[in-house]
Amino acid sequence: MSNGTQSIDRAAEILSLVVKADAPVSYTEVVEATQLARSTVSRLLSALERNGLVERNHEGLYRGGSLFATYASRFDRVESLVTAADPTLQRLSEETGETVNLAVPGPDGVVQVAQVDSTYVLGATNWVDVEVPPHCSALGKVMFAFDVIPIPSGRLERRTPYTLSSRKELMENLAEVRARGFSIVHEEFEEGLDALAAPVFGVDGAVIAAVGISGPTVRIAESHESLGQLLVAEAGLLSRSLKRKVTHR
Repeated sequence: MSNGTQSIDRAAEILSLVVKADAPVSYTEVVEATQLARSTVSRLLSALERNGLVERNHEGLYRGGSLFATYASRFDRVESLVTAADPTLQRLSEETGETVNLAVPGPDGVVQVAQVDSTYVLGATNWVDVEVPPHCSALGKVMFAFDVIPIPSGRLERRTPYTLSSRKELMENLAEVRARGFSIVHEEFEEGLDALAAPVFGVDGAVIAAVGISGPTVRIAESHESLGQLLVAEAGLLSRSLKRKVTHR
């Protein structure tokens, strides 16, 4: 076992001990439970504390750190958003018959958190586990256009002949997204596949999510404008609904 892997295993052992304990634990208790050298325990606890994984209370005892609270809070917010957005997703599904998705920003781009499947056999794809580069994703373009996730620099991965492959092309396209109110992807991720998305705004006016639809180019290419306007209207209703929920708490 390499020193790096060994250190990770030891840190994980200490973290597990602290988090699973019924009450905050002392440095001495960690040493006794793990049977590691005191210097090793001290070094690893310091590293865990620096990264928000553990913290000390007023008595100097260790407990789970702020990162766990941040994660739990974020997870709760996403779950609440998914619940609030379900009527919107269902209406879009009934109106279009196409696959409907809800996405939020994540550490590596766009995270799809809910989907209503297409009613058509052609187009019934589960996008939740599919990695789509944001620059050739309708949902990703919304996140880029409204400064929710960072825009990449340099050349972009070309997935099809229609993919925007330079920052200049992408920036011009994002300006259109902001002016139009919704994004369009025309065969940019996969030939024969189109998608559209619109932003969902939070209480502070910032974009917190995007709602989108996708389907075969042959079926939806001629309806981009009407589908886009439908998305904008539904995303707007969801945004106002989220604002009312907070206001009435």
